[in-house]
Amino acid sequence: MVLYNALTNKMLVDEIVDAHVLVIGSGGAGVRAAIEASRYGSVVLASKTIAGKGGCTTMAEGGFNAVLRDLDSIEVHREDTLSGGAYLNDPALVDVLVREAPERLRDLVRWGAVFDVTDDRQVAQRPFGGQRFPRTCYAGDRTGHEIMMTLLDRLDATDTQLYNEVTVVDLVKDENGAVAGAIALDREGEVILFRSDATVLATGGGTQIYDISTNSAAGTGDGFAMAYRAGAELIDMEMVQFHPTGAVYPYDARGRLVTEAVRGEGGLLLNARRERFMKRYDPDRMELSTRDVVARAIATEVLEGRGTKRGGVYLDVTHLPAERIETRLPVMLEQFLAFGVDIRKEPMEVAPTAHHIMGGLRITPECRTTVPALFACGEVAGGVHGANRLGGNALADTQVFGKRAGEFAGKSPERSGRVDEAWIEAELGMLDDFFEGAISPAAVRKDLKLTMWNHAGIFRNSPDLATALTSVKRLADRRLFAASTANIPECCTVRNMCTTASLIIRCALLRPENRGAHVRNDKETSTWEPAKSPFGHTYVSLSREGIEQREVAA
Repeated sequence: MVLYNALTNKMLVDEIVDAHVLVIGSGGAGVRAAIEASRYGSVVLASKTIAGKGGCTTMAEGGFNAVLRDLDSIEVHREDTLSGGAYLNDPALVDVLVREAPERLRDLVRWGAVFDVTDDRQVAQRPFGGQRFPRTCYAGDRTGHEIMMTLLDRLDATDTQLYNEVTVVDLVKDENGAVAGAIALDREGEVILFRSDATVLATGGGTQIYDISTNSAAGTGDGFAMAYRAGAELIDMEMVQFHPTGAVYPYDARGRLVTEAVRGEGGLLLNARRERFMKRYDPDRMELSTRDVVARAIATEVLEGRGTKRGGVYLDVTHLPAERIETRLPVMLEQFLAFGVDIRKEPMEVAPTAHHIMGGLRITPECRTTVPALFACGEVAGGVHGANRLGGNALADTQVFGKRAGEFAGKSPERSGRVDEAWIEAELGMLDDFFEGAISPAAVRKDLKLTMWNHAGIFRNSPDLATALTSVKRLADRRLFAASTANIPECCTVRNMCTTASLIIRCALLRPENRGAHVRNDKETSTWEPAKSPFGHTYVSLSREGIEQREVAA
């Protein structure tokens, strides 16, 4: 079916696909949302990559946080999450996360996921940073892959219509201002209009805007940018988590994740002097401190001259039994053997790498955004993790809020408004303009990544952030050039990267305090404890931006 402009008789799109629920994104959150939404009507799942092959869930190594033991408790998990998030989390979302995570883990087990188990056949749990009890469930260090394969098997049992390798360009709104689907391009450059009663954004994160990142190539911030253009409000975009331990070498492997499970299993952080330096930064928790603290500690060691020649520190597991490394850290062993390092006999070299965006779309516990008929879940949504995410909470987040987004989107009424065809025609005109552009999107991408790494990284200040914002605005204004229809998706992606980078910088300039992952080295350290900060969420949308003020008890 083809849509035409009634006045010009001009073809606007090549294909129209209708569904009750459109899910954009095929990571853990998106697939879980599609599974749940399929109980209520027809579902289309649009994936930028091949479902199960892209995104961060399948790459996640550490584990899934859930309270399963009598010694642990929901309340302690809640307190650990709020404390780790520097009390910037939305408490209602945290309550949902910690209360529903155990049942979502049981869903996975019932569907066939194979987790490591104890001698008495209980799901095994390991300690992770910032948590008072071992509550991180795992499948070796392939946890995300195991979860993703289980979800895809379950998805196959539904009637979900899967569109692989389609680039969603923008959200579509109807005459009433509600999101009514999306417009997308397939591999051949054919235009697809997805029309839906409800749309779920599950597009993941965006730390590919940084020069060194753990994210897959698909982690370009598309959902943040598309939602912003559609009028949605985003919160806390300045809160970018730098994972403490990314690979330092070889060059093309920089930033590749070295899972927190390495430290959970007893790995030690050592500087070039072979000092266990975490005693200077968190003597109580040492290597199992929160990620923001460990990342800054490593960066400080390097900046002050105590790092390795390659600009990192050592992560050492040579004191552990070889069998333990081989059974509990098989991916890490395999990865470093490929680099010529046997971690059973010599330490790894690691340094911080851009990893996770804690901010995102403002959502309710039902995953509703500030735009009608638009839902969000997973990393694209904000509020769950506050100013710093605990390791192991992200996989739990995908399943808890993926299920909720699918459920409440599935319960949405049929859409009454018509898609705005004039808007679609204007959007296609923008795509055509790429053929008249002047600069390669690859060149803009390279400059953007270096700008963000050098001026909006772990340590920030007003002059650097202002420089970054000016540079990003200049890059966003460049006319991107597509040599063929196959290059148009890349142009759209780079446009989204520039938008996401701008949102992060603008929010960083709004927050005048050091909190969680956000550290301003041009400001004196806040005199208040995070729980007593007078500031709440930063917020940004097409219509407003600022930072919430809140009353704090003396």
